[in-house]
Amino acid sequence: MKTRINILALMFWMSFNVHAQEIIPIDTTNWNISARAYILENYRGADAIYLQGGSITLKDVEFLNGTIEYDIFLKEEQAFPGVYFRGSLESGNAEQFYIRPHQSGNPDANQAAPTTQGITAWQLYFGPRYSFPYEYTYDDWTHVKIAVNNDQAQVFLDYSETPNLSWNLFHESKKGSLAFTGGNNSGMHIANISIDHTTPELVDFKPIERKPIENLIEEWEISDKFSEEMLNDPSDLGSVIRERRWQGVINAEEGTAANISRIQKLRDGAPGNTVLAKVTIVSDSDQIKLFEFGYSDRVVAILNDKPIYWGNNRWRSRDYRYLGTIGLFDGIYLDLKKGRNELIMAISEDFGGWLITGRFKDQSGIKIK
Repeated sequence: MKTRINILALMFWMSFNVHAQEIIPIDTTNWNISARAYILENYRGADAIYLQGGSITLKDVEFLNGTIEYDIFLKEEQAFPGVYFRGSLESGNAEQFYIRPHQSGNPDANQAAPTTQGITAWQLYFGPRYSFPYEYTYDDWTHVKIAVNNDQAQVFLDYSETPNLSWNLFHESKKGSLAFTGGNNSGMHIANISIDHTTPELVDFKPIERKPIENLIEEWEISDKFSEEMLNDPSDLGSVIRERRWQGVINAEEGTAANISRIQKLRDGAPGNTVLAKVTIVSDSDQIKLFEFGYSDRVVAILNDKPIYWGNNRWRSRDYRYLGTIGLFDGIYLDLKKGRNELIMAISEDFGGWLITGRFKDQSGIKIK
């Protein structure tokens, strides 16, 4: 009788465990596959997909909290394989973690970042708060485990008992889609995908803090989207400004920069890759003030309808290793008039983060509105 009870208990435990840790076969029954090319095959002892230039999205299942695990066979080349979770096709928002196999051992060997209206702003979410150095292997599977609990997440590589990275998630905690991306043109193998929908207890959750920039402009008013070519004639910028419709205000995030994608969608089918970001400066007198700023990807600075600066901060715009990350790396001396002055930054974006930031280190004699 005791043996029978033990067998029943074991069967119940096995049934519960299989339900909790859902093993998902990689096939067209369970996954929507969108790729330049793919092969379903047994590779290095695992049923896998060789995914080239695309993604696989889990059908009919939404993910909120739980544990995502998978294996990936990395190549020593530039690629960004990873996972999107809590995705929304309607908003273009998702949480994301991906690997940079070509940066093995470097501080940016991987990346946690949100996708906001279709843009992954890694040029804002960078540094040890969102990446960690890791030596990858290229002759065996790399195991990835991501634990998600409401607004917090952790990643564990190669069965580590302690988290390699802990970070705070970016979007509201809502159920969404789950998708995996492989390599670029040459492709990579992904295998052994499993999902446990049980909310995990996070281990030693200690995200790295980021020091905020002092005297940062906290709010920018953002215009509608328009074509960058409209900035080509510097004598006509006044009319470009007057034609704009102002969409609302965005706030600086993490004491670093404002993410324009919070309010504008770059790739929505409508033409244009540029917006105006505006602040008003009220000066006590005629004076010259140093304005430190950063942007992504390109900028035209306009003070009181007059262009005063043009710059390019795009990825690889300055040398082949240049990342274009956001910071106070540029500065201009503003010739402020007594009273109200309007500073407008026309920001054009390609990819990597649609961003604006700035400050007056010396705020004496001025007020920002």
